[in-house]
Amino acid sequence: MINRAVIVGRLVRDPVLRKTTSGASVTSFTVAVDRKFKAEGQPTADFIQCTSWNKVADNVAKYMKKGFLIGVEGRLQTRSYENKDGKKQIICELVAESTAFLEQKDNRNTALQSDESVGGYKYTTDTTNSLPQEQQSGYSENYGYGNDGLDIASDDLPF
Repeated sequence: MINRAVIVGRLVRDPVLRKTTSGASVTSFTVAVDRKFKAEGQPTADFIQCTSWNKVADNVAKYMKKGFLIGVEGRLQTRSYENKDGKKQIICELVAESTAFLEQKDNRNTALQSDESVGGYKYTTDTTNSLPQEQQSGYSENYGYGNDGLDIASDDLPF
């Protein structure tokens, strides 16, 4: 049997960190995940309830805020409880075993031009060509096929 789920979406609100009586950390949060196909009259996103424990819970509560893009990997879990009216409620939630902090909603554009440093390694998240100028000069628009481009006859095309 396999019970794995991976979602990527934005946090709906700030995560809530609590401690159990034994001292374990538990964080609850909701992730809004866009639907690929949007039917008429249907919501454009699903709101997935997530729970994380211990170190993962501490990291989510410490570093994540409303609007941040997050990746969550874990397992689906169903539990039930009685609400205030005495009715049985069933909840299906994603128990996060790992999370990935992808980007902040308010820093999407500025992150593309900034230099980052992670684990002692510096990398640039700029989407432009990052080759040094002396290496860029070896490349040309025609990719080595001369100035006329590719010479393809109409008989060579499969359609």
